Amino acid sequence: MTRRILVVDDEPDLVEVLCGALRYEGWQALGAATGAEAVAAARSWGPDAVVLDMMLPDLDGLAVLERIHAERPEVRVLFLTAKDAVEDRIAGIAAGGDDYVTKPFSLAEVVVRLRGLLRRVEPAGAPPPDALVLGDLVLVESAREVTRAGQPIELSPTEFALLHYLMRHPRQVLSKPQILDAVWSYDFGGQAHVVELYISYLRKKIDAGRTPMIHTVRGAGYLLKAAA
Repeated sequence: MTRRILVVDDEPDLVEVLCGALRYEGWQALGAATGAEAVAAARSWGPDAVVLDMMLPDLDGLAVLERIHAERPEVRVLFLTAKDAVEDRIAGIAAGGDDYVTKPFSLAEVVVRLRGLLRRVEPAGAPPPDALVLGDLVLVESAREVTRAGQPIELSPTEFALLHYLMRHPRQVLSKPQILDAVWSYDFGGQAHVVELYISYLRKKIDAGRTPMIHTVRGAGYLLKAAA
């Protein structure tokens, strides 16, 4: 369910900042500095959307768009254009681009516009973009909702925070100190039993009557993985 965003610009600092902001949103992000790199990455990596500068050192943005859409017509494209390049914006949309932002831009604007583009390609009944999905377990952060096999599960705020942390790190063994630091944000003075207590609460709600997803790794911590 994690969306893949390809960022194409010949300014390395800009690519790094954009990729960092997109990863913060929970998406995967990959940078490319040239049109040729972008076309190759689109072919091999399969992005859901491309943030594409109109002016590149080898190909212009329109040529890159044409080559990507020739193989992956479903890919959404958000153009980056100069503030006064009205013709570029018109040409980009006319050629099949989905939206544009003008330089300089805010990172928040890029994220919001990408969310809008990605919502257009969500299949009916699919979890929203901010959903965490592991097997039949779904957590929607914005709605504070959790379901397993389509059945709603009521969690307290702390239980929700604990499950959210576990789902952000699936198939990883997480120690009690790691969980304490991430979920409670301060040291309980060695009272790691609070983690055991809330893990037991989660098990009763997530795993009760189902194949277990929460596992204890003796001497190491806890592991969340999809039911086999």
